[in-house]
Amino acid sequence: MDKNTHYTDADIQVLEGLEAVRKRPGMYIGSTGEKGLHHLVWEIVDNAVDEALAGFCDDIEVMIDKGDIIEIRDDGRGIPTGINEKTGLSTVETIFTVLHAGGKFGGEGYKVSGGLHGVGASVVNALSKWLEVKIYRDGNVYFQRFENGGHAVEPLKIIDKCADDRTGSTVRFKPDEEIFKETTTFDYDILYKRLQEIAFLNKGLRINLYDLRVDDKHDSFLYNGGIIEYVEMLNKNKNVLHDDVIYLNGEEDGIIFEVACQYNDGYNSNIYSFTNNINTYEGGTHEDGVKLALTRVINKYAKNAKILKEKDEALTGDDVREGLTMIISCKHPDPQFEGQTKTKLGNSEVKKIASDVFGNGLERYLMENPTVARIIIEKALSASRARIAAKKARETVRRKGDLEITAFYGKLTDCKSKDPSESEIFLVEGDSAGGSAKSGRDYMTQAILPLKGKILNVEKARLDKALSNEEIKTIITAFGTGIGDEFDLSKLRYDKIIIMTDADVDGSHIRVLLLTLFYRFFRPIVEAGHVYAAIPPLYKITHGKTIKYVIDDDEKNAYLATLPANVKPEIARNKGLGEMDPDELRDTTMQKETRVLRQITVDDLQAADLAFETLMGEEVEPRRQFIEKNAGYAVNLDI
Repeated sequence: MDKNTHYTDADIQVLEGLEAVRKRPGMYIGSTGEKGLHHLVWEIVDNAVDEALAGFCDDIEVMIDKGDIIEIRDDGRGIPTGINEKTGLSTVETIFTVLHAGGKFGGEGYKVSGGLHGVGASVVNALSKWLEVKIYRDGNVYFQRFENGGHAVEPLKIIDKCADDRTGSTVRFKPDEEIFKETTTFDYDILYKRLQEIAFLNKGLRINLYDLRVDDKHDSFLYNGGIIEYVEMLNKNKNVLHDDVIYLNGEEDGIIFEVACQYNDGYNSNIYSFTNNINTYEGGTHEDGVKLALTRVINKYAKNAKILKEKDEALTGDDVREGLTMIISCKHPDPQFEGQTKTKLGNSEVKKIASDVFGNGLERYLMENPTVARIIIEKALSASRARIAAKKARETVRRKGDLEITAFYGKLTDCKSKDPSESEIFLVEGDSAGGSAKSGRDYMTQAILPLKGKILNVEKARLDKALSNEEIKTIITAFGTGIGDEFDLSKLRYDKIIIMTDADVDGSHIRVLLLTLFYRFFRPIVEAGHVYAAIPPLYKITHGKTIKYVIDDDEKNAYLATLPANVKPEIARNKGLGEMDPDELRDTTMQKETRVLRQITVDDLQAADLAFETLMGEEVEPRRQFIEKNAGYAVNLDI
């Protein structure tokens, strides 16, 4: 066979203009699902925020109109309206139709920018059924409309005069259903969270969010305290150890730093870092520099104040970060991002600058506030003692050779396969359900670990206490990853960790306790997508020789609607897992071809942290409010 006949010059395609975006939208917005849909909003909002960063914008309005049309207004300078000498088009048309065209490359238009690649407006235009832009500038109102993936209907034109000195830009667009086949419906809560975050990070910037699909749905964000108010919100339901939020800021080599932090009496740290308003989920050099300075300064102060004796072991980073809520905001004129999701700051010079700015400021703060300094150091010392105790407790759960399971209420029934990629473990509520699960499982790939009763609520316990709990020790040993600073995701023995509990209040409680354990002590397992909840059927519908299992009322009603009028089915609400025989449990909840699993993800770490704090923390009132708000969903509550 002639190899050349199947790969010729004619096979090389050149995609013109925005055609490349429509051909491969995922390259530009990540996906064409819900996340990608909302990314369109962020691209236009980022342009408005860049005007705010440059000092020319005070107000941004985001509206969801009927038909899921988005309109974004700002009171910035307005996009320049002259002719671009390189394209021969108006600057407005150039920005909205030419990739990598913008004012963020040379450093003159914007010193600091969240949108760095000049693809934002043009990508939104390419993926929209239509887009309209209005520019308020030089006393005129300019207008241009694009249709069918970014094609200009006519050139930019003046349609009116400004009645006052108004300036700014308004962009209105409708996403293309041919691109976003999964959904074109915007989620108000997703927009709410991100716009609130942007407002926190840019003090004095007012952002209004309107949902015109619903009468009078409107939220306004304005935080003159900036990230100080951000920390206060995150600590709202926590017992703080000092009243004032510690706020430090500085600038070096054109790089602006802000850090706000406050300790609470919890055992977990919550540190969120940002660069040019971009959430750097994976951290980076700005976060590394701040963490190093925090450990260095607190150890130095503790030794100088004789709180930490010469013979005492130095406090570790984990010790000084216990109970810490911190926001790090870096504004950089030329950020370099790396990591799998491009959300890790890689600029090497930033680490030292962050360490110097934060370290010098914290050292001065501790000297000026000795009472707060002592509270922080006592908290770290308590964490240090617990860490040492946890290290000893870990010895009892470390894996030695073949898998050794500590006996508690039941034992692990392992699968035959030693290949983690095909193996899964069911954490089953109760011995009875565990017995049925063992008999109904696929013994080659499915392991069963029965749990009797409710495990320890780790939201209210340190690692050392958790490691003294027999059930938790067994789970740690079964997973094989270790815990704490010994955690190693590559040693996970099962690709799927499946929580299988009854569809009742007790089952939901056990599921929440397990998820709290995973979120606090095994978070990388959750982030990597290994944790699932089994969804057992709620109803069994029988008519004639046909048996149909359905997981909720909606599925039940939908199925009943398909039956002939003369069929009178018998509908039985399923009992607990332990009351199912092995075949029934296998067919409905365990067999890969027929079961329903819900993957547990952590898309929003801040929201997840707040949810666990609300549901499992010490404060009763926030939990009561949550239950009252969600009481209508209690029957089918999936947590």
